[in-house]
Amino acid sequence: MRFRGTIDHWDPAFLEPLAAERDVIVFDNRGINLSTGNSPASIEDMVEGSLAFIHALGLTDIDVLGWSMGGIVAQGVALAAPDIVRHLVVAGSSAGGVPDLPPPSAPTQQTMAKPVNVTEDFLYLFFPETEQAIAAGRASLQRLEHRLKDSQAVVGPEAVRGQLGAISSFKGYWHRQEELVLVANGAHDVMIHAYGTYAMSQKLPDAKVILYSDAGHGFLFQHPDDFAHEVNRFLSA
Repeated sequence: MRFRGTIDHWDPAFLEPLAAERDVIVFDNRGINLSTGNSPASIEDMVEGSLAFIHALGLTDIDVLGWSMGGIVAQGVALAAPDIVRHLVVAGSSAGGVPDLPPPSAPTQQTMAKPVNVTEDFLYLFFPETEQAIAAGRASLQRLEHRLKDSQAVVGPEAVRGQLGAISSFKGYWHRQEELVLVANGAHDVMIHAYGTYAMSQKLPDAKVILYSDAGHGFLFQHPDDFAHEVNRFLSA
């Protein structure tokens, strides 16, 4: 999942068409939301926590999908356990350490760093400022609200500090881009520039790359049916 996200921040409009064709498991890493343990302080810790969860379930043949910060963790899982990861889907993310990757703007960084994000913040961070994109963003946030008002799921301050430290200290997987992956993003991503997705395509020998021209960081919630279809088709190959 993304920075400051939990299992209840996955849009059901995206998960449901995936679950119609395959078993889908979402989880909170150690120290996140209802998961016990110490909050991870590095990407490596997050990878380790993910693998511990996978092994605890006895899973031996999996496909891994991660969005944003979760896309980086998903790459780490695939690199650490290539014997059990069949396919990898990296959404709205990058390999880390990508040369010449444009950084987020100052307003984006300031919005990300707020103690609490409100609706307008999420719309700014995840969706372009067009009428259709904003409408899709509001619809996605309303779907999430149905889940969040019951669960009250949140990433606590200690975990947020750990995630910020993990992101800032991560050196990247740029030098290890050799997996079979689906890489996707919105062309107007203000958080992780879409150049990172394009750059990965130049190093991955068997990748499929999708860019949504009218979307941003939250493209998978703006086009949930279409992206779920692309994921299902990719995983069925």
